[in-house]
Amino acid sequence: MLSGCPYHTFPQTRSQLGKRTAYPATSEAPWHGKPLCLYKYRCFVRVASLSRGIAMKFSQCDPGQFYDELYEGTGQPRPGSMLLLRKFASLPEGELKKRQQAAERVILNMGMTFGVYGSNDGHEQIFPFDIVPRIVEPSDWAHIESGLRQRLRALNLFIDDVYHEQKILKDGVVPGELVYSSKGFLRACQGLKPPRGIWCHIAGIDLVRIGDGRYYVLEDNMRCPSGVAYVLEARQVMKRTFPELFGAYRVRPVDDYPSHLLDTLRHLSDLPDPTVVILTPGIFNSAYYEHSLLAQKMGVELVEANDLAVIDGYVHMRTTKGSQRVDVIYRRINDDYLDPLAFRPDSVLGGPGLMEAYQKGHVALANAPGTGVSDDKAIYAYVPKIINYYLAEEPILPNVPTYLCSEPQDRAYVLEHLDQLVVKATNEAGGYGMLIGPQASREERDEYAKRIEADPRNYIAQPTLALSRVPTLVEDHLEGRHVDLRPYVLYGREIYVLPGGMTRVALRKGSLVVNSSQGGGNKDTWVLS
Repeated sequence: MLSGCPYHTFPQTRSQLGKRTAYPATSEAPWHGKPLCLYKYRCFVRVASLSRGIAMKFSQCDPGQFYDELYEGTGQPRPGSMLLLRKFASLPEGELKKRQQAAERVILNMGMTFGVYGSNDGHEQIFPFDIVPRIVEPSDWAHIESGLRQRLRALNLFIDDVYHEQKILKDGVVPGELVYSSKGFLRACQGLKPPRGIWCHIAGIDLVRIGDGRYYVLEDNMRCPSGVAYVLEARQVMKRTFPELFGAYRVRPVDDYPSHLLDTLRHLSDLPDPTVVILTPGIFNSAYYEHSLLAQKMGVELVEANDLAVIDGYVHMRTTKGSQRVDVIYRRINDDYLDPLAFRPDSVLGGPGLMEAYQKGHVALANAPGTGVSDDKAIYAYVPKIINYYLAEEPILPNVPTYLCSEPQDRAYVLEHLDQLVVKATNEAGGYGMLIGPQASREERDEYAKRIEADPRNYIAQPTLALSRVPTLVEDHLEGRHVDLRPYVLYGREIYVLPGGMTRVALRKGSLVVNSSQGGGNKDTWVLS
């Protein structure tokens, strides 16, 4: 074990944890018995092999034991990044910084913003963006795509089962008490039959890559996943910043995502020309920019709760031309706030009677209420078993090993090794409710220990992973920064995976937190064809 290093081995063995198989055997995991730490180097990398002997400075250029998305080793570009790095090397001194500044001006003019919950002034912030893209080879993307399709099929079958026959609970594959105690499990949805039998129509599934180069699923976002607007806008920014590179590269497009999303939503209705709307909590929601952008690109109305009314069991929208029936609602409101008559009576964000109209089949909702049971971080630990149970297949994309604090043996280990683990609240998002043990103070770890002991069901823990890195512009030079990847998946007539997704980057040096609300930013993701 490397004392004081934030990247540790994953020390538990199957025998130490007993026979529970909620996560893969550690002997199969690439972090088993291997230190996941970076030996920091400072150096200058000469890119003379790329172009005319021009040098570029890296403060931490050697990937060390991190997987670098653009470099195989010091000064050795991966095949897919050769053209990109040749272009960077050919730029005059200071030009890359000028293009970054130009990109930021474009973002400002676009109004590409996000809100931070809990900010004192309530103002939105310009979304941080870095112009060095992440590049994904075709073979890697084919693997990701097949794994995401498999996962979304299995999770939809799981959701449908837990609200109907509950076979997977009766067979003891997933503990019933874990499902029933989930905040995402809604008893009001038992027996519900969503249109086309699909519960989750839009998913954002977070992936990480570590030192072995393999992708792992970090978490599933099956309720109201956000961020796709930044994928669409980042691509426009990059086309303006480096138009010559898009002429040289065969980058798969992302611009048709809104049309795929609209097709997915229209598929939920039997009508030949259904009326589709996006339901937003309003301008103070952190993702309002995305709500408005998607509505504009799909050519549908963006509505708030007071724009809707349920009349004779059908949902109607108030317009300047009178009342108009609504057939499909892409709701960007959490379940609890969707309908004050069915859930929280104090909600002013949802529409009274929406749930009744939905249950009668008079309106379609995407995603269906109750999908949150499948992205509970405790349920996540069982997804490999869920895939095997419903599809009789092994997971294409493996999970990160996960400790369930509700299990006494796991909890004891977590409490003893808080300085080595990442602790997450099971129903939080955006980086909230998370403790990165190696970077936390003793006081913070003690506080989380108290939280875990008081409510163990609400917490899971995972090893601190050495996330892959992408070179990122810092002042006038490039430094490695940790990244993850959130691809977006649509389930309509078929399962569609957007070829790219949001590469979230931890802009703070040494940070593993990529969420924008916690100081992270965004990179364009280039999937090559």
